[in-house]
This record gives sequence, C-alpha cells and structure tokens, in this order.
Amino acid sequence: MEFGLFIQGYVPERRRQGDPQAEHHALMEEMDYVVQADKSGFKYAWVTEHHFLEEYSHLSANDVVIGYLTHATERIHVGSGIFNPLPKVNHPVKVAERVAMLDHLSGGRFEFGTGRGAGSHEILGFHPGMTDMNGTKEIWEETIGEFPRMWLNDEYPGFEGKHWSLPPRKILPKPYGKSHPAMWYAAGSPPSYAMAAKKGLGVLGFSVQKVSDMEWVVESYKTAIRDAEPIGAYVNDNVMVTSTAICAPTHKEAVRIAASSNLNYLQSLLFRYHDTFPRPDGIPEWPELLPEYTEEFIELLIAEELMICGDPDEVLTQCKRWEQAGADQLVFGLPVGIPYEDCLQTIKLVGRHVVPKIDTDPVHRTTRFREAS
Repeated sequence: MEFGLFIQGYVPERRRQGDPQAEHHALMEEMDYVVQADKSGFKYAWVTEHHFLEEYSHLSANDVVIGYLTHATERIHVGSGIFNPLPKVNHPVKVAERVAMLDHLSGGRFEFGTGRGAGSHEILGFHPGMTDMNGTKEIWEETIGEFPRMWLNDEYPGFEGKHWSLPPRKILPKPYGKSHPAMWYAAGSPPSYAMAAKKGLGVLGFSVQKVSDMEWVVESYKTAIRDAEPIGAYVNDNVMVTSTAICAPTHKEAVRIAASSNLNYLQSLLFRYHDTFPRPDGIPEWPELLPEYTEEFIELLIAEELMICGDPDEVLTQCKRWEQAGADQLVFGLPVGIPYEDCLQTIKLVGRHVVPKIDTDPVHRTTRFREAS
C-alpha cells in the first residue's frame, strides 16, 4: 500500500478572525505540507478543485498549484483530485492541454483525476437550471474517453457530441514519455466504482469513511476491473482511500491535538456543500453544527476506525488495517485547523515510522502500469 496527502485550501472563519491574511497563509502552509511529504517518502499528493465553497475549500486553480508543486518537489506524484472536465467548467481540450503540460513539467509525475463537482451549490454555479445533479454524469461520460484520443493521435479527429464539439485539430503538447498519465475517477457509490473499473480508471475514494467500507469498495472494483475495457492506453488498477490522520510522539498528545482541531466544523461544512452525499442520521442542517469533538469522542472515532490517530506504533497498526482491507493507496487529509507544526509533525513521523514498513516498493504503482503499456 502506498501513501499520499490531500490538500484543499481550508480557510475556516475562525482562522480569518485572527489573521487578515489567513487565506494566503493557509494556502502556502499546504504547499509546505506537500514539500515535506515528498521528503518523507509519501508517493502522492492530491490537489482538489472546488468553486464557491467558502471556508471549506478555497483551492480552485489547482492546475496552477500543481505546476508550482512539480517544481518544488522531486519524487512525489502530484495529482488532480480532481480536474473537472465538464465543458461549462473547463473545456475538455484545455484540460487535455494542461494535463500534458503538467506531465512535462513534472517529468511524468502527474496523475489525472477527474470528477463532476461537489454538490448542488458548486454544480449549479456552472449549470444553472439543472434540476437533477446526476445530469453531470452524462456529460462526464461523453467526455472522459476523448482525452486519450487527444493525447495519442497526431491529429485529434474531432468530436461532435450532445454537450460539446470540436473540429479536427492538433492538440498540443503531447504527454511526456510513454502513453499518458494515469487516469482516475472520484467515485462515491458501488455502481460508480464498478463503472470506473470497467473503463480502466483508478478510483479516488473520498467517500470511504472507515476500514469496513473497503469491503464493498474492493469487491465491486476488483471484480469489475478483471473485464476492463480501458478507455486509455492501460488499466490503472488502483483504489485510493482517504482518512483524517494525526500522529504524535504519544497517544495522549495525538488525541489532544485531534480534540482541538475543530473537526466538527470541517465535517459540518462537508455536509453543507456535499448535499448529494447520503446524510447520516443525526447530521444537523447548516448553519447548525455538529457538537464539538471531545477527547472521549476522539477515542471513539479511533476505536471505530473512523480516523487514524495515535503514536507512531498505533498509527502503523491502523494503517496496516487499511492495507489488509485492500486499499492500494491511503491518503491523509490533515485536520488543518491545528497548528502548522503539528501537521508537519504528523507527516514527518509517518514518513519515518510508518511508510517504510508498509510501502517497500521504490517505484510508484502508476508508473509501473504506464511503463508496461
């Protein structure tokens, strides 16, 4: 199992009240986290694309961020988690061009993740009047298979679809080296996992909350990928999952950090904007918030395998549970409401005590797939 980091430009109101430059500081601190993850042996960094989601995510121009990170790092693969390829958000040709350019700038370290937007607030900003948020699925389905054709043909033969069209054109630059970057899809339900597998896409499992969720994820994905008809040059057989993570020298300190991180506020924002997600019982409607997380509640989350938290030995054991459940890649969403040094501490401790004991392959999994294509 490989390891990664996820950044999203989280700028809560509480932070802005004490710092007029909070947005700038939050964004630049997250750049530092990725640089440290690269030094600490993490293999992937995922950079979101969100629009209009105040506080929750101010990271909208992720192609710019990824370009910066490819120059600031040496080994880590930097991925779009996600690029939104729907024509009213980003024209597919411009997405193809950016992917190829980032592939060059990174020396083949770019990972191409796509998705359809987060919830009605974001989707309706670009698609006013859409009454069914699932309508974006048809647009994505129409578009996703065109990217390999743009990259792999000397001249793209053109496209005439329901939602966009293009006459024959040379799409430049072409990707760096062999074939094209690994392709991924942000999936949230068993049918989505199976659909991604059929197309030969890796899955960005941002919806996986606990280890037990891996059972249906792996079953639906690994079964379907055996019969994949890849839209690209190769099958990216990969299931990535995310978990909140805090590692400290002692269990007590890790729990204290977690309880002070205002995770309840971040989770409340998640359900405010991701209103297409199933809403579990007991989740209040915004602006009502989830109760603050006490140390006792953090201990419950750890016991229920809903977060990774503890000293290095405990975190190693918790990460091994994800590996045993079948995750190909475990990505940490740091609770960035906590102090900068505590976030860096988690990355350093995991890199020193956890990553080398689980990820023993020096080569990235996606690199092996690409080189074999």
